Amino acid sequence: MRLDRLLGNLPHGNRREARLALAAGRVRVDGASISDGRLEVREFSRIELDGEVIQAGKAARYFLLHKPAGVVSATEHPQHRTVLDLLDEPDKHELHLAGRLDLNTTGLLLITNDGLWSRRITLPQTKLAKVYYVETEQPIGAEYAEVFAAGLYFAYENLTTLPAGLETLGSHSARLTLYEGRYHQVKRMFGHFQNKVVRLHRERMGSLALGDLPEGAYRALSQTELDSL
Repeated sequence: MRLDRLLGNLPHGNRREARLALAAGRVRVDGASISDGRLEVREFSRIELDGEVIQAGKAARYFLLHKPAGVVSATEHPQHRTVLDLLDEPDKHELHLAGRLDLNTTGLLLITNDGLWSRRITLPQTKLAKVYYVETEQPIGAEYAEVFAAGLYFAYENLTTLPAGLETLGSHSARLTLYEGRYHQVKRMFGHFQNKVVRLHRERMGSLALGDLPEGAYRALSQTELDSL
């Protein structure tokens, strides 16, 4: 919401009084004096008028979770445990997922209460690298890398996937780097060769890696990590 609108909606406030307060330097946002009413403020912003706090600003929360198999990437589910069940945090109902992993896919998952941040990092246009360890039922041929690098046509969405990188690790294992997150994308890409994915694990998103975080555990992201994204 624009700052001038928020101020104008205060009890006994109006747009004219908001403009006067801004022009007089009586408004502070996150500790800084603000005169531009067009500034977009969010629920995380601390806003003061004449030294009085009119919005304390709730804490933005960002977590990295090592998702186990059998846990649903959802905030609630009638049959399975969800990733939120793994978190020991207050007000968990305010949190949501920044991306998803299939039921039996393991690995890195991001959880936050910041909707703008989660939308930004999951947009295909962001082209955030997502690195997966993949094991398959059949051997992985040399031609896979060339086809993935050229992009595959997905008829359901009527689109061609962005170029993806494939590093073969063994006859039935590889490391795949994607720059988007289409529906069941990894399985569909290997399915192009009639090769079933039997294990899928996300190791990294952008500069964020699981490291030695145990399965089922989570941690808060540091400001340095947030800035790197």
